[in-house]
Amino acid sequence: MEGTNVEVSLAKGDAATVLLYVARRFAYEIDMLRAGDLQGHTTDRTVGASFESNYLSGTAIAIRPMHYPLGADVKNTGMSETERIVTADILADCEGVVAWGGHLKPVKQSHFHIDVKPGDPRLKRLAARIRGWNDTPGEGAGSIDAFTPARRHLAARFQ
Repeated sequence: MEGTNVEVSLAKGDAATVLLYVARRFAYEIDMLRAGDLQGHTTDRTVGASFESNYLSGTAIAIRPMHYPLGADVKNTGMSETERIVTADILADCEGVVAWGGHLKPVKQSHFHIDVKPGDPRLKRLAARIRGWNDTPGEGAGSIDAFTPARRHLAARFQ
């Protein structure tokens, strides 16, 4: 993953572009990721929740899954308020293309997956926009302040 020493296996193409954007935002705005903090594609068919099957297709990531495991009590062991604000901002940027495990049952705040069907034009548009940000200095991951009033307003529906 660009900007870190972390590697992750994902489905190639637009899904990887979007999921890596999510992970980079987490790394830059919450805390830098280290080895073992990012999981992607797996062939292990053991899943604790149906949404975890997305790891089999390489269309999901888990960011710090040991910190935010499946079913963890959100109040006592989940993300901090700051982490949830940044996560909501990331989801707002993804315009409904990415689902977050904090909104799923059972909860898994470390989980993010592509939430549109293959070929959905929203995925292609989002990936193109992210690639544009990646090619433009001062745009995209690493340049965003999730705490500005305008961004907080846009992200409110994703909290």
